[in-house]
Amino acid sequence: MAHQHLSNAPQKSKVDTHDIDEQASNLINWQQKYDQVSEGGFFGCIEGVAHSNIHVFEEYTERALRQQCVIAEDSIWLGIPKTSCESKINGLDVLSNQFMCRSSHSDFELITPEKFNIYGVVINWQSIEYMAQLQGINLQNMNAFGAERLTVNSPTLNRARSIINSMVNHDAHGLNANLQQEMLYMLALNLLKTESQQHNIAPSYKHRKAVVDKVKAHIKADPQSTVTITQLCELTHVSRRTLQYSFESILGINPLRFLRLTRLNNVRRELKVVGQTKPISVIAANWGFWHAGQFTKDYTQLFGENPSQTIANTIKEGR
Repeated sequence: MAHQHLSNAPQKSKVDTHDIDEQASNLINWQQKYDQVSEGGFFGCIEGVAHSNIHVFEEYTERALRQQCVIAEDSIWLGIPKTSCESKINGLDVLSNQFMCRSSHSDFELITPEKFNIYGVVINWQSIEYMAQLQGINLQNMNAFGAERLTVNSPTLNRARSIINSMVNHDAHGLNANLQQEMLYMLALNLLKTESQQHNIAPSYKHRKAVVDKVKAHIKADPQSTVTITQLCELTHVSRRTLQYSFESILGINPLRFLRLTRLNNVRRELKVVGQTKPISVIAANWGFWHAGQFTKDYTQLFGENPSQTIANTIKEGR
């Protein structure tokens, strides 16, 4: 593919939202689903710059989330937390000298803490491959086991943060569009060259993740069915202790909380369907919440608004 130098100015955008589903949809061409994990009202912001083959952005999320993501087609994504913090990709801790990397061939899951800022770079795969050939650089196999997070030296990672920040928040200090794209290509090539190291993964990781994935697949296949911990142990052929440890190490929460949070988030999505007429109590019961008072308390504590307010806000905002 011929590398294109376009003189057109990059497209800048900034979108604020108080809704996690809107936040998930605000990254164009991504397929995402966000579940809120920590308690309180949500606020999120995505500010970015789109070039012809590169999109660079900063995303802020006020609440802790579980994010299920598939990036834009024929692309690779680099994710760099703005500061060192507790986050996970596919159940693997992201260390202070690491960044995250996935291709459009690999869906992934992020666990992010409260008040989380992350820089993202999404690049057309053919264009970065072409640039690598021009520069004589061998790229990492982005789909290899363990390539979800790559280790580089701190100065390289900090320079990447500085460049992205200047693009998103300071109009690249006046650089023209072609120079901005060249800087972003070189940033990506420096991070993705084969010298970047994949971090060692504990031998037990595959087993723990397989346990969690089997539970998630079971829930996805029949999301409204009532499931007990005993049933999950039988499903995964592990002890209660192993089940709990697997969830805590991969998702950062125990299996009971995972089930509860998943259902509360699904209730909220159903309440937000424009034109739906089911009573709140029926929707809640269909998702396994039979005690109306406890459901309202749990829902309000998690989302910072009661179920009736969610419906009223949906009607008001025309969602």
